[in-house]
Amino acid sequence: MSDVPESKLEALEIKLLLEALFQHYHYDFRNYAQASIKRRLNRAREQMGFATYSQLQDGLLHNPALLPHLLSFLTIQVSEMFRDPSYFLGLREKVLPHLRTYPSLKVWVAGCSEGEELYSLVILFREEGLEDRTLFYATDINQEALDKANAGIYALDRMQLFTANHRKSGGKSSLSDYYTAAYGRAVFDRSLRQRVVFSDHSLVTDAVFAEMHLISCRNVMIYFDRPLQDRAVGLFKDSLTRKGFLGLGAKESLRFSNHAGAFLDFVKDEKIYQRRAE
Repeated sequence: MSDVPESKLEALEIKLLLEALFQHYHYDFRNYAQASIKRRLNRAREQMGFATYSQLQDGLLHNPALLPHLLSFLTIQVSEMFRDPSYFLGLREKVLPHLRTYPSLKVWVAGCSEGEELYSLVILFREEGLEDRTLFYATDINQEALDKANAGIYALDRMQLFTANHRKSGGKSSLSDYYTAAYGRAVFDRSLRQRVVFSDHSLVTDAVFAEMHLISCRNVMIYFDRPLQDRAVGLFKDSLTRKGFLGLGAKESLRFSNHAGAFLDFVKDEKIYQRRAE
């Protein structure tokens, strides 16, 4: 009988599961923060009905239909429109006046989840008269989340919070102008998606795909370990045009990144950075 402690066996099982997920399906969670990934995997294992992580791994390898279900646990899909309204107010008042000087713009919402931040940015750009010259890229590793983002349908009872956030962000219209309410759901107008490209993209394994003027990646890197955070910031640096802007979440920072020197604090309190010109 093995005398290996249960905790070490569990850690090994998790390591092997994540390696199998990467080798077989090319989803790489191996460098996510360990405490966070263990918590989410434990919830997945329990709710998917597996006694051990090894059983979950076996099921995953032999039944691809389980993959989307597992990804729903491993990728965080909790957001809200105009979350942290002061961030969007900072974009509106400080960043967009600079972006207004460009004839055309590209905006990347990295880790777009189910689309709340994407629609917030499209509405913001529409209110400021910049939507028509902007192409928005909305990316996530979870195809199910991307499909929901593309649909633009949210529970109607969330609209009160979204509306309050929009107002605090300096909104110049009523949020209700952008959606139709029916059967307990709010369906956002399809015109908000006419300049949006939805795409599967991983900050862990994929490369630069376009030159951006603004990248908004909020509350994604807090789930990465330090080397993976550095990779993501390097990817953003290489994706931004000179003097382009990067927005992070309230609990995220470039302070300890190897790439920090490539950025200036632009709206410091809102974690909005500008890529240096040189």
